[in-house]
Amino acid sequence: MTKLSKLKKLTRIDVLIVVFMCLLILPVLLPALYKARITSSRIKCGKNLVDIGRAMRIYADDYDGEFPRAGGSDSIWSGRIVQWMAKNRYIAYGLQEDGSKGAAAITSSLYLLLKYAGVSPKSFVCPGDKGTTEFKPSEDGVRDSELVYLWDFGPKAETHCSYSYHMPYGLYALTTSSDPGMAVAADRNPWIASPTAEGKYLSLLSSYNPNGRRKETNVGNAITHQEDGQNVLFMDTHVGFEKRSFCGINDDNIYTYWNGGDIRRGGLPIPGLSQPEDGLDSFLVHDPPGPKYPAPILMRHLQEEADN
Repeated sequence: MTKLSKLKKLTRIDVLIVVFMCLLILPVLLPALYKARITSSRIKCGKNLVDIGRAMRIYADDYDGEFPRAGGSDSIWSGRIVQWMAKNRYIAYGLQEDGSKGAAAITSSLYLLLKYAGVSPKSFVCPGDKGTTEFKPSEDGVRDSELVYLWDFGPKAETHCSYSYHMPYGLYALTTSSDPGMAVAADRNPWIASPTAEGKYLSLLSSYNPNGRRKETNVGNAITHQEDGQNVLFMDTHVGFEKRSFCGINDDNIYTYWNGGDIRRGGLPIPGLSQPEDGLDSFLVHDPPGPKYPAPILMRHLQEEADN
């Protein structure tokens, strides 16, 4: 046997050994890589909320302590604004000449941070929120340089914003004088439909047990991070990955409104109807998909409430 043939034989054996070792390592390596990817996603998401929190303070300083609230003084919450690339705010929100009436969205309120506080569109996208991408106006026929002249994240704004925000439409919008423990923004509300997930049913809220084991409390957590918890921005500007959804003041559930029962559970949010009970009731919501609130979603929630 020549030296060359011996070398070839050894090379084949080496390859087989490498393949065999890879097969042994993969079951250990893949979970570690998956965990690292999940951790990286959570960290990036948390950093986004830090940027958003800083921008909210800058915005509030310029607007008499009020946090971002698109529309007029008495505008209602809608899943869409009238015109996201309008020439002025009156047309954008459908306001009357005196600035009253009209409708706005959660995304349009957060978009004010892009217009007036310099937040980048990519800061509104959590890597773990599948189906949500960075807003690029050029993809909707508008030049990227015109970002500051727009009024929302495009025709399907909910696909470009990963975060829920404390209900700004109603009696208890946030201001700089709000309690420091109030939750301001967080990952999407798991009880409201999103671009990639249907809102959880009332039956799951019934099985959600604040006193239960980890599996039972995880039901109330954001879907974005595999129900392990959620990144939450608080009024004092700190951001934390909270393993329970009842992380507001007095263990208030940030994703439900207080309905007079266990504050850690609360009531199933009905888009367009549910409101915080008082100034200490954190209630974070996002816009569900579709033009305004699809009737089937609203009727489903109402039917579930009636059945229970």
